[in-house]
Amino acid sequence: MIRRSLILSALIAATALHAAPAAANPSIVFDVATSRVIESDDPFQRWYPASLSKLMTTYVVFRAIQAGEVTFSSPVRISKAASQLPPSKMGYPPGSVLTLDNALKIIMVKSANDVARSIGESIAGSQAAFAARMNAESTRLGMSDSHWVNQHGLHDEGQYTSVRDLAILSDALRREFPQYADYFSIEGLLADGKEMPSHNNLLARYDGADGMKTGYTCPAGFNLAASATRNGRTLMAIVVGGETVEARDEKAAELLSRGFASAPGAGPTIAELKRTETGANVPVNMFEQLCSKEVRAARAKKYKELVAAVKAGKAVMPQPIYSADLSRPRRLVPIQLGGAQGPAAKAMASAEAADVPIPTWRPDMPVPGLRTAQQGDADMASQ
Repeated sequence: MIRRSLILSALIAATALHAAPAAANPSIVFDVATSRVIESDDPFQRWYPASLSKLMTTYVVFRAIQAGEVTFSSPVRISKAASQLPPSKMGYPPGSVLTLDNALKIIMVKSANDVARSIGESIAGSQAAFAARMNAESTRLGMSDSHWVNQHGLHDEGQYTSVRDLAILSDALRREFPQYADYFSIEGLLADGKEMPSHNNLLARYDGADGMKTGYTCPAGFNLAASATRNGRTLMAIVVGGETVEARDEKAAELLSRGFASAPGAGPTIAELKRTETGANVPVNMFEQLCSKEVRAARAKKYKELVAAVKAGKAVMPQPIYSADLSRPRRLVPIQLGGAQGPAAKAMASAEAADVPIPTWRPDMPVPGLRTAQQGDADMASQ
């Protein structure tokens, strides 16, 4: 049975509901083993990352663990400022403590903004100090179209990236930290008896899907970094600016399927991609296309009309590339508060002891070759 939201996706694709022409949706698909790009569309166009920002947050965390600064059992403390962020969130009271391990699982699956900010504060002492690390790591990796302001991805005009930069980041996560790949393939969490399914609908529905992260805000649209492995070959597809969850998922599944159908080639590596655009590279804002009152009203009207047409046998819904329904129970990973036995980050301890500046993060590795806006559905804001 096709989900109700698939009907809405088909409707949006088939009708003109926008206040302005739709912007092209940048995308890229590449082979993780070789970093060679199979195909791409506007890879350098700057875009608001929404919760794909949490991939950068996670990368900085892995680097901090690698450096011995913290461990997976180190504490993450929920601050008052973090607890006041809009959804998606866990809603833990200020002062609550959980392990860094559980915090990472939560931001990958639930995409909780309160936990993401608390990770930054607990490791670097403040949101701004952790964002400085994010920017330093971006520069080191060669992500030339990215700038970070926060750890969660709630909209900020100063926080942007591109699918080419996200490809560099996701590639680095897979290559540098293969031992932590399981964080990106969790199908759902179980907390106090409550199930929290992953927003990544390809997991357990698309053959071989094993990661990584979704994101959504009205200005960003629906974003997805999706990986899949078949016959020992791992591909990564990144799509931004989707107009619905399903449109985003379908685009990623289509890219992955075409990639698997192609033979490993000799295309350019991610680092070898060449810019073709000229002029200012301004991030695209999709708010009017997705979340204006006019668009919402037109969408609701057309949806009712389409439902009536389906019931009357006058409309046929397209089948998704990936399965719309799970064929087995979702595999859930338990999480809970408490249990933090590892060392607290020195920056966090210093910040609590005295009001002193936090040192700027200075990555030790050489560069390789290579204000909150109105959100959409509250449960989906910055997925």
